[in-house]
Amino acid sequence: MSKHHHRDRSWAPAPEPLPREAWTVDDHTHVASVVPFSRAMSHEAEAKGQPPVPVYDVDEILGQARAVGVEGIIDVGCELPNLRTAVQMAVDHPGLVHAALAIHPNESVLHGHRGVPGPDGLELKYKPWHDVPFEDALAEVHRLATQHPDQVVAIGETGMDLFRTGEGAKELQREAFRAHIALAKELGLPMQIHDRDSHREVIETLLADGAPERTVFHSYSGDAEMGEIAREHGWYLSFSGTVSYKGNDGIRESARLVGLDHIMVETDAPYLTPMPYRGRTNAPYMIPYTLAALADAMDLPLTTVAQATRRTVRAVYGV
Repeated sequence: MSKHHHRDRSWAPAPEPLPREAWTVDDHTHVASVVPFSRAMSHEAEAKGQPPVPVYDVDEILGQARAVGVEGIIDVGCELPNLRTAVQMAVDHPGLVHAALAIHPNESVLHGHRGVPGPDGLELKYKPWHDVPFEDALAEVHRLATQHPDQVVAIGETGMDLFRTGEGAKELQREAFRAHIALAKELGLPMQIHDRDSHREVIETLLADGAPERTVFHSYSGDAEMGEIAREHGWYLSFSGTVSYKGNDGIRESARLVGLDHIMVETDAPYLTPMPYRGRTNAPYMIPYTLAALADAMDLPLTTVAQATRRTVRAVYGV
């Protein structure tokens, strides 16, 4: 896409490959949604007479990742139509792709509630699949997780997101989060948490219900005080490109607080691209940039930090 467009969505240049002993795993990404995302961006560019955004298929995205030392991904399906997509990608790429499944906090508010109770901020978009009650949507998560135990390695992303939904939807989200906590425990799976503008509510709920043995804060966004709480309870922190953003000192301090045994690295692609490419389309091959920022924050060699993330992925997800 041309530079004069308000936002450059084109793929950023590949980083230096990680040394072989530092290969790692992207423990939270949405590759299933990268392809339609990039295709839509390409169509938009074409309509405006601009150069198209490159469209990569899943095999290309995975190949790019492997070329820089990202030897696997956990693809997260967190909307009802994407659950099966994530599982199918894991089936099609054994050993390279695993899946995490849940109903996203914002999605959980919409299921079975055509008039969403009280989104005080930005509107959540109602889609046809939201006619399915939340209980039935979660039952599909349960069904796929039990039918595909080799592929589904986590329940997530679940949690709370008070950025778009106000007080009216808070308790709906909390109940959905509690149902996911119970499911993760029932299945003996780790849980990936989405926590946006809801640190206090998420922590309260985890402590009230008892967190699953392996609890991961995906794209961790807390401050040092929250880092201390995570350390105290043995929770894991997964760091996205936001660890490289200016002003996020609390995120960087939390990495130092929980230490090497409790950190992982992720893209959350196609979102949260690390510096210096913030705002561009993200993909798993960008992991080395985030690792470099994480290593810098911890004042440790990149290889040491990368190896730690790989060990933690194995300990948490068994992959």
